[in-house]
Amino acid sequence: MKKDIYKLIFNKLMGWKITGTIDADIKKCIIIVAPHTSWHDFYVGLFTRGIVGLEMNFVAKKELFKFPFGGYFRWMGGAPLNRQQNENKVDAYAKVFESKEVFRLAIAPEGTRKKVTEWKTGFYYIALKANVPIIPVAFDFGKKEVTIAQPFYPTGNIESDFKILEQNYIGVVGKIPENSFVPKK
Repeated sequence: MKKDIYKLIFNKLMGWKITGTIDADIKKCIIIVAPHTSWHDFYVGLFTRGIVGLEMNFVAKKELFKFPFGGYFRWMGGAPLNRQQNENKVDAYAKVFESKEVFRLAIAPEGTRKKVTEWKTGFYYIALKANVPIIPVAFDFGKKEVTIAQPFYPTGNIESDFKILEQNYIGVVGKIPENSFVPKK
Protein backbone atom coordinates (compact mmCIF):
# COMPACT_ATOMS: atom_id res chain seq x y z
CA MET A 1 0.00 0.00 0.00
CA LYS A 2 2.75 2.46 1.03
CA LYS A 3 4.78 1.49 -2.06
CA ASP A 4 1.79 2.29 -4.27
CA ILE A 5 1.47 5.72 -2.70
CA TYR A 6 5.18 6.39 -3.28
CA LYS A 7 4.80 5.31 -6.92
CA LEU A 8 1.72 7.49 -7.41
CA ILE A 9 3.48 10.58 -6.08
CA PHE A 10 6.94 9.97 -7.58
CA ASN A 11 5.97 8.53 -10.95
CA LYS A 12 2.60 10.08 -11.74
CA LEU A 13 2.58 13.42 -9.93
CA MET A 14 6.29 14.29 -10.03
CA GLY A 15 6.97 12.59 -13.39
CA TRP A 16 10.04 10.59 -12.28
CA LYS A 17 10.96 7.01 -13.14
CA ILE A 18 13.36 4.45 -11.73
CA THR A 19 15.49 2.29 -13.99
CA GLY A 20 17.16 -0.76 -12.46
CA THR A 21 16.88 -2.17 -8.95
CA ILE A 22 18.95 -3.48 -6.07
CA ASP A 23 18.97 -7.23 -5.57
CA ALA A 24 17.38 -7.93 -2.16
CA ASP A 25 19.98 -10.66 -1.62
CA ILE A 26 22.67 -7.97 -1.38
CA LYS A 27 22.31 -7.23 2.32
CA LYS A 28 25.42 -5.07 2.65
CA CYS A 29 26.72 -2.52 0.16
CA ILE A 30 27.77 1.04 -0.44
CA ILE A 31 25.29 2.94 -2.62
CA ILE A 32 26.96 5.94 -4.24
CA VAL A 33 24.41 8.57 -5.21
CA ALA A 34 25.43 11.37 -7.57
CA PRO A 35 25.32 14.10 -8.53
CA HIS A 36 24.59 15.59 -5.12
CA THR A 37 23.81 19.26 -5.80
CA SER A 38 20.79 20.12 -3.65
CA TRP A 39 18.73 19.23 -0.58
CA HIS A 40 16.11 18.00 -3.10
CA ASP A 41 18.26 14.85 -3.46
CA PHE A 42 17.03 13.79 -0.02
CA TYR A 43 13.38 13.36 -0.96
CA VAL A 44 14.26 11.80 -4.33
CA GLY A 45 16.24 9.27 -2.29
CA LEU A 46 13.33 8.69 0.10
CA PHE A 47 10.91 8.04 -2.74
CA THR A 48 13.43 5.74 -4.44
CA ARG A 49 13.98 3.79 -1.23
CA GLY A 50 10.22 3.50 -0.68
CA ILE A 51 9.61 2.20 -4.19
CA VAL A 52 12.59 -0.19 -4.20
CA GLY A 53 11.36 -1.41 -0.81
CA LEU A 54 14.71 -2.21 0.81
CA GLU A 55 16.26 -0.95 4.02
CA MET A 56 18.85 1.72 3.21
CA ASN A 57 20.93 3.89 5.49
CA PHE A 58 22.70 7.22 5.14
CA VAL A 59 25.06 9.49 6.98
CA ALA A 60 24.76 13.25 7.19
CA LYS A 61 26.40 16.10 9.03
CA LYS A 62 25.68 15.91 12.74
CA GLU A 63 23.97 19.31 12.74
CA LEU A 64 20.97 17.75 10.95
CA PHE A 65 20.40 15.38 13.88
CA LYS A 66 19.57 18.11 16.38
CA PHE A 67 16.05 19.08 17.43
CA PRO A 68 13.56 19.27 15.77
CA PHE A 69 14.55 16.87 12.96
CA GLY A 70 17.11 14.57 14.63
CA GLY A 71 14.63 11.89 15.63
CA TYR A 72 13.10 11.87 12.16
CA PHE A 73 16.47 11.46 10.43
CA ARG A 74 17.45 8.59 12.75
CA TRP A 75 14.08 6.92 12.16
CA MET A 76 14.71 7.22 8.40
CA GLY A 77 17.96 5.25 8.72
CA GLY A 78 20.33 8.14 9.21
CA ALA A 79 23.45 8.31 11.33
CA PRO A 80 25.21 11.54 12.33
CA LEU A 81 28.74 12.15 11.10
CA ASN A 82 31.03 14.31 13.20
CA ARG A 83 33.30 15.79 10.57
CA GLN A 84 35.49 17.50 13.20
CA GLN A 85 36.82 14.42 14.98
CA ASN A 86 40.17 13.00 13.95
CA GLU A 87 38.99 9.41 13.87
CA ASN A 88 39.51 6.87 11.13
CA LYS A 89 36.07 6.91 9.55
CA VAL A 90 36.85 4.02 7.19
CA ASP A 91 37.53 1.70 10.13
CA ALA A 92 34.49 3.02 12.01
CA TYR A 93 32.16 2.31 9.08
CA ALA A 94 33.71 -1.08 8.41
CA LYS A 95 32.89 -2.00 12.03
CA VAL A 96 29.27 -0.95 11.47
CA PHE A 97 29.11 -3.30 8.48
CA GLU A 98 30.50 -6.12 10.65
CA SER A 99 27.97 -5.53 13.40
CA LYS A 100 24.84 -5.41 11.25
CA GLU A 101 23.04 -8.13 9.36
CA VAL A 102 21.67 -5.63 6.84
CA PHE A 103 23.46 -2.36 6.07
CA ARG A 104 23.12 -0.60 2.73
CA LEU A 105 24.93 2.70 3.12
CA ALA A 106 24.02 5.52 0.73
CA ILE A 107 26.81 8.08 0.29
CA ALA A 108 27.33 11.05 -2.01
CA PRO A 109 30.83 10.48 -3.43
CA GLU A 110 31.29 14.23 -3.90
CA GLY A 111 30.98 14.76 -0.13
CA THR A 112 29.24 18.12 -0.65
CA ARG A 113 26.52 19.83 -2.70
CA LYS A 114 29.08 22.24 -4.13
CA LYS A 115 30.86 21.76 -7.46
CA VAL A 116 33.68 19.21 -7.30
CA THR A 117 36.00 17.83 -9.95
CA GLU A 118 36.96 14.69 -8.04
CA TRP A 119 35.15 12.29 -5.75
CA LYS A 120 36.18 11.70 -2.16
CA THR A 121 37.71 8.26 -1.67
CA GLY A 122 36.22 7.23 1.68
CA PHE A 123 33.30 5.27 0.24
CA TYR A 124 35.72 3.24 -1.86
CA TYR A 125 37.99 2.32 1.04
CA ILE A 126 34.99 1.51 3.25
CA ALA A 127 33.75 -0.92 0.55
CA LEU A 128 37.19 -2.51 0.31
CA LYS A 129 37.64 -2.84 4.07
CA ALA A 130 34.09 -4.15 4.63
CA ASN A 131 34.32 -6.38 1.54
CA VAL A 132 31.04 -5.11 0.10
CA PRO A 133 30.01 -4.07 -3.42
CA ILE A 134 29.44 -0.51 -4.59
CA ILE A 135 26.12 0.19 -6.30
CA PRO A 136 26.11 3.36 -8.45
CA VAL A 137 22.84 5.34 -8.39
CA ALA A 138 22.31 8.44 -10.53
CA PHE A 139 19.73 11.14 -9.77
CA ASP A 140 19.19 12.76 -13.17
CA PHE A 141 17.01 15.84 -12.72
CA GLY A 142 17.30 16.59 -16.45
CA LYS A 143 15.52 13.35 -17.39
CA LYS A 144 13.67 12.95 -14.06
CA GLU A 145 15.17 9.50 -13.77
CA VAL A 146 16.87 7.51 -11.05
CA THR A 147 19.22 4.92 -12.54
CA ILE A 148 20.41 2.03 -10.40
CA ALA A 149 23.43 0.28 -11.92
CA GLN A 150 24.79 -3.21 -11.32
CA PRO A 151 26.91 -3.88 -8.22
CA PHE A 152 30.61 -3.24 -8.66
CA TYR A 153 33.20 -5.05 -6.57
CA PRO A 154 36.27 -2.88 -6.00
CA THR A 155 39.58 -4.41 -7.06
CA GLY A 156 41.93 -2.25 -5.00
CA ASN A 157 43.04 -0.29 -8.08
CA ILE A 158 41.22 2.94 -7.24
CA GLU A 159 42.18 4.81 -10.39
CA SER A 160 40.89 2.07 -12.69
CA ASP A 161 37.82 1.41 -10.54
CA PHE A 162 36.85 5.10 -10.41
CA LYS A 163 36.99 5.28 -14.22
CA ILE A 164 34.52 2.38 -14.36
CA LEU A 165 32.22 3.77 -11.65
CA GLU A 166 32.19 7.28 -13.11
CA GLN A 167 30.87 5.97 -16.43
CA ASN A 168 27.48 5.59 -14.74
CA TYR A 169 27.24 9.38 -14.42
CA ILE A 170 28.08 10.59 -17.93
CA GLY A 171 25.48 13.17 -18.98
CA VAL A 172 23.65 13.04 -15.63
CA VAL A 173 22.38 16.45 -14.50
CA GLY A 174 21.78 17.40 -10.86
CA LYS A 175 19.07 19.73 -9.55
CA ILE A 176 21.61 22.56 -9.76
CA PRO A 177 23.19 21.74 -13.15
CA GLU A 178 26.32 23.86 -12.74
CA ASN A 179 27.23 21.85 -9.61
CA SER A 180 26.85 18.46 -11.33
CA PHE A 181 29.82 16.12 -11.26
CA VAL A 182 31.31 15.64 -14.72
CA PRO A 183 33.19 12.33 -15.06
CA LYS A 184 36.56 12.24 -16.77
CA LYS A 185 36.39 10.43 -20.08
